[in-house]
Amino acid sequence: MSAIQPRAVVTGTGTLNPLGSTVAETWSALLAGRSGITAIEDDWAAPLPVRIAGRVTADLPALLSTREVKRMDRCGQLALAAAREAWVQAGTPDVDPDRFAVVIGSGYGGLDTTLAQTRELDNGGPRRVSPHTLTRIMVNGPSAWVSIDLGARGGARTPVSACASGAEAIAQGAEMIRSGAADVVIAGGVDSCINDLIISGFSQIRALSTRNGDPEGSSRPFDRDRDGFVLAEGAGILVLESEDHARARGATILGAVAGAAVTSDASDIVAADPAMQRRVMEKALASAGLSGADIGFVHAHATSTPVGDRLEAQAVKAVLGSAVPVTSTKSLTGHLLGGAGALGAIVVLEALRTGDLPGTYNLGSLDPDVELNIITGTVRRGVPDSNVQAGIVNAFGFGGHSAALVLTGA
Repeated sequence: MSAIQPRAVVTGTGTLNPLGSTVAETWSALLAGRSGITAIEDDWAAPLPVRIAGRVTADLPALLSTREVKRMDRCGQLALAAAREAWVQAGTPDVDPDRFAVVIGSGYGGLDTTLAQTRELDNGGPRRVSPHTLTRIMVNGPSAWVSIDLGARGGARTPVSACASGAEAIAQGAEMIRSGAADVVIAGGVDSCINDLIISGFSQIRALSTRNGDPEGSSRPFDRDRDGFVLAEGAGILVLESEDHARARGATILGAVAGAAVTSDASDIVAADPAMQRRVMEKALASAGLSGADIGFVHAHATSTPVGDRLEAQAVKAVLGSAVPVTSTKSLTGHLLGGAGALGAIVVLEALRTGDLPGTYNLGSLDPDVELNIITGTVRRGVPDSNVQAGIVNAFGFGGHSAALVLTGA
């Protein structure tokens, strides 16, 4: 007879994203339908075909020390600030450092530093390159800095799976709890790469919205007239803990990662396989011991691309049916890449906690091929289908990476 696995509960959450520098600010903005997408006014963006993005407006130097800002890429700064918020909400757990781990995923890591220091090298030679370059550009930098800051010696892992990175990190963290490898895990995702290279690259494959004259209306998940996603930056962090450990110290439990799954399409480096999108949701449900009928809320990956939204809608309908409420808050935040799935998990946890379901904005005309119950630009309060007990988060990335998380309430 196998031993009962520990339940992976959530005791803290933290985020910096285009809507706010805390979970509370973000949730308030989502309920109000306030967009974080703005025009890029920097000179470097002038010749680009896309000049809109979702930027974090928080004053990072005010949240971190001068030394931290100097030594970290912006990606690491965002992750550390979000981790500290989550850690404080969790009550700064007293945990054996060897039983305490960090898993923070990122798609691009310190790419801003890579570009900036390459320009320094080209313009001024090798002596102009910062001595902090190597540690700033490491994709594992955010995990490393958080583990150093909080004293986690049980491993500092970094899933690099494009836009599925944050959700995969949470899946890994929950598995560490369930397997007994750790008592506490800081898990989540981050990316910060609003620069000319990334915008140009995505523009070349026509993945980005070109609605430069309408930033707030540019991200349009499931809308008939969507024309691409909006690049954004940010971090989402969860404190995961074994339920016994959390209850022993009297922690407030916010919810639980009841199930998770990760799959790979093994087919195409860019195009998604809807069969595997279905499969990852099915596997996540099975790991949670739930069926599609138990899910009352879906935070879709839905980035606002013409093909991607349609394929995901087909997969969701096949697994969960067409009645379950579905939203994509990327309509307000833009696409955080490696941070997207982690922020989606925070949104679902808040929905489970409050009973409010944030809507998908800019949905003027639903794509006729999307046969789902999309929550439009309002919040359903106090109606039966908003009192959900379980929700699912999807995250898909280039390379055929798929991740799904099943979250339940406290």
